[in-house]
Amino acid sequence: MTTDTLPPGFAVKIATVMPSDAGDQRPGVDVSCSNSMIPLLSATRLTGTPSAMAAATLSYDADPDRFWVGTEVLRTYADGGARRAMTDLRTFIGRCPTVASSRFGNRYRYAVAPGPQFGDDSIHVSCSMTSGSDTLESDSILVRIGTALVVVQDTGSEPGGDKYLTQLAEAAVRRFQATGS
Repeated sequence: MTTDTLPPGFAVKIATVMPSDAGDQRPGVDVSCSNSMIPLLSATRLTGTPSAMAAATLSYDADPDRFWVGTEVLRTYADGGARRAMTDLRTFIGRCPTVASSRFGNRYRYAVAPGPQFGDDSIHVSCSMTSGSDTLESDSILVRIGTALVVVQDTGSEPGGDKYLTQLAEAAVRRFQATGS
């Protein structure tokens, strides 16, 4: 996305470095629901190996006391990788709806939430992380358009912080459909 394709008030910073995706890790029954699953379940990493990736950090200064931060990641695949990544994500969430982090004592809950239908396929992933009495949420909307995936995430906020997610996903999909990027 670019600033001119975002709703007013949002800023964009293009990423110059991104972690690789998970490659051939498949959602088989032998994969444990452990700390290593958290990036896959949260859709910050996906199965498969994209032929190209691009990312941006999105921010919005909502008011003097709140600052919203999210990301957009575009992944393109040479084959059916986008479809497999979506299927694998749904399978992982079905197998591991709850993960307890052994390192920090946090508890993560994942679910496929109701969300907008965009592109050829879309999914809204809801994540809540509980640490003691505090709860943070981090939601994602993934949209498959042919062999590409457009992923928009909020990066962790108070409950209800996903209110910008749908409008940003819609803007990202519109831009991708218009420009291919």
